[in-house]
Amino acid sequence: MIDIEIIKDAARKAGEVILEVYAKDFAVEFKGDSSPLTEADQRANTVILDILAESYPDIPVISEETKALPYAIRKGWKRCWLVDPLDGTKEFIRKNGEFTVNVALIEDGAPVLGVVFQPVTGTLYAAQAGKGSWREDPEGAPVLLWNEKHYTTEKRVTVVASRSHLTPEVETFVELLRVGGKDVEFLSSGSSLKLCLVAEGKATVYPRFGPTMEWDTAAADAIVREAGKSVLRHDTGEPLEYNKEDLLNPWFIVE
Repeated sequence: MIDIEIIKDAARKAGEVILEVYAKDFAVEFKGDSSPLTEADQRANTVILDILAESYPDIPVISEETKALPYAIRKGWKRCWLVDPLDGTKEFIRKNGEFTVNVALIEDGAPVLGVVFQPVTGTLYAAQAGKGSWREDPEGAPVLLWNEKHYTTEKRVTVVASRSHLTPEVETFVELLRVGGKDVEFLSSGSSLKLCLVAEGKATVYPRFGPTMEWDTAAADAIVREAGKSVLRHDTGEPLEYNKEDLLNPWFIVE
C-alpha cells in the first residue's frame, strides 16, 4: 500500500531545495535535446529518488533526470514511478513561479497516484485512484476537486495553453471554437499547472498539440482523472498510456 503522505513530503522537500537555488544566481546547462538543466533539477531529483528508494525499494523509477532503462526491461514492470523533479525549467529560469514538482505512480500503464507541488506558492495537488483529487494550500483545509464542465457544451470556454510552447495548431483550435459560437477566454500557464487548472475548473480545456514527455503529464493526469476529467489522445480519443516504449506523449486534449 502506498502512503501518499510520503510522496507529498518528497515533493515538498524537493521544492525546498529548488527554492534554495531559485533565490540565487544559477548556471544553466543544456541537454542533448537542447532542453535546459539547472542545479535545482539535479538536487530535486536526488531528494525524490532517495525517498522513493528508502520507502518503496521494489518499485522502479523513470525520471527525466535519470537515463531510462531499455524497454525490454521496462515492459515487464507492473508498477513504476514517473518523476519530473522540476517541470517547467524554462519558467524557473524566467523566475515567474510557474514550475512544479511532479511524482506519479503508474500501474499497468495508467496513473493511479499523482502529486504536483508548486514551490513558489506552496500549493499542492494530489490524487489517488478511487480516493479523489484535491488541492492543498499553505493555509486552509484541503479542497476536493470535481469539475463537470465540458468545452463542447459550455457557451463560455476558457482555454489554457503553454506559456512557452504555443503552437499554430492550438491557435487554430481556439479559432474553431470561436467559429462554432463559443465565447473563448485564453489563459496561459506553465508546466503541469495547465492540467491542474482544468481539474479544478479554472480552465475548461487544455489542447496540447506539441511534444511532451510522460513525466511531464503523469502526475497531473492522475489528478485530472480523479477530478472527473480526461486526458485523451488527439488522434484516437483514448486515454494517455505510460511506460510506453517511446516515452514521448502523443498530442492530447485535457477535457
